[in-house]
Amino acid sequence: MWIDITQTMQNGMPNWPGDTPFSFEVGYTKQQTGSVNIGRMTTSLHTGTHADAPFHFNSEAETIEQLDVNVYIGDCVIVDCIGQERVTAQSLEPVDFRSAKRVLLKTIEQPSAAFPQTIPVIHPNVAPFLKERGVILLGIDNPSVDPLDSKEVLAHHKLYEHGIHILEGLDLGHVQQGLYELIALPLKIAGADGAPVRAVVRKKLIE
Repeated sequence: MWIDITQTMQNGMPNWPGDTPFSFEVGYTKQQTGSVNIGRMTTSLHTGTHADAPFHFNSEAETIEQLDVNVYIGDCVIVDCIGQERVTAQSLEPVDFRSAKRVLLKTIEQPSAAFPQTIPVIHPNVAPFLKERGVILLGIDNPSVDPLDSKEVLAHHKLYEHGIHILEGLDLGHVQQGLYELIALPLKIAGADGAPVRAVVRKKLIE
């Protein structure tokens, strides 16, 4: 059975302060058109569950439609990091990655109803540690892998330098640590710095 680990996009959901909030409305009703309801939305590409394109933090790097979809499909390990203020290579050392190329870090019980003031962050030494293990995708259940007030976004850059792409805003509160299959495809938007993702996992029968 596939398990949805995507935040529901809905009016009033948390968004980065000062960024474009998510908004959905039925722009034209069936009564108006005579045949169908037609919805419309506005949103930041970094609201809720989303993929960061390298272009988000490097103006010379790839935009979202240029990324290989195979990065976002395959075996993943969900790692319980709840209680850690900072995830480091040392804290991940005991984890059995089981040759999975994707790692999702569970750092909170569930996404907050309000934008958080502080979050657990990823130490830059995680990037070379994961690369040594063949990891190509790192997912987190918070708005960013870096401190919320960071201008250097060092973890973003280190992950990119080591060939590791980023998912943010996952909802991992209802899944346990272990080995899973992952599908987390970003929308194909030309020139975009990121994209919303519908992310699902399925427990591997044999670990």
